[in-house]
Amino acid sequence: MSRLRTVKGLALACHPGPTVAVTALVTAVAWSAGRGLTGSLLVAATILTGHLSIGWSNDAIDATRDSIVNRRDKPVVLGLVGRRTLWVAAIVALVVTIPVSLANGVLAGLAHLLFVACAWAYNLRLKSTPVSWVPYAVGFGALPSFVTLGTSGDWAPWWATAATALLGVGAHLANVVPDLADDLATGVRGWPQRLGQASRLLAPLPLATATVLLTVAPSGQVGVVGWVALAVVAVLLGVIVAWKQAPFLVTIGVAVVSVIVLVVRGDAL
Repeated sequence: MSRLRTVKGLALACHPGPTVAVTALVTAVAWSAGRGLTGSLLVAATILTGHLSIGWSNDAIDATRDSIVNRRDKPVVLGLVGRRTLWVAAIVALVVTIPVSLANGVLAGLAHLLFVACAWAYNLRLKSTPVSWVPYAVGFGALPSFVTLGTSGDWAPWWATAATALLGVGAHLANVVPDLADDLATGVRGWPQRLGQASRLLAPLPLATATVLLTVAPSGQVGVVGWVALAVVAVLLGVIVAWKQAPFLVTIGVAVVSVIVLVVRGDAL
């Protein structure tokens, strides 16, 4: 029973939502960019191991703060897993992701390890500084080149790098909004916390800009999917601006549209 509790705690502490979402997204982009089945599975393993180390280290570092505000959504607060176990799991996953990353090719592997390093830097220190957005921008901006360097040996085009960097910044803002009160109560003063509730209105803007870039910057016709994506994003932004109490899911909807466009435009990488 104790082992099952620990396994459950580790599963919840890895931040399963973002871990599954980013792993699936990057794998789908790799597939659409020309990776075969074996290559796509390697991409999935790379992103998964990196994200496990990120999620577990985050919960290990934040364990004291989460206990102070009684975060009942955190497995370490619920007693499902201990802080030491989280640290051990995070370090093991970090060690594993290094050779797995480099198996994609040296430059591709280094691009992914840059993403992981940015996330660890955020967890360890940068999340409580005004430049908390930088590791998101740099880390997510490196992901398209991780895909292209491992597929064709080329760096990703500028528009893909810029768009995913914007997706990272938007994700940072959107991710922090629900926890603003708890963060401020425990002394976390990153960029979104300093903006306060303005973060809610600002979050969709980089996500929408990313959608525009992914739609119009690649060569070729915008296509029906592109125009539909732009129209949907315009409507969602209108809802957010006009409705001050717009559900947080509306912002997530902008991100989802951006992700779909990125997967569809993967063949342009």
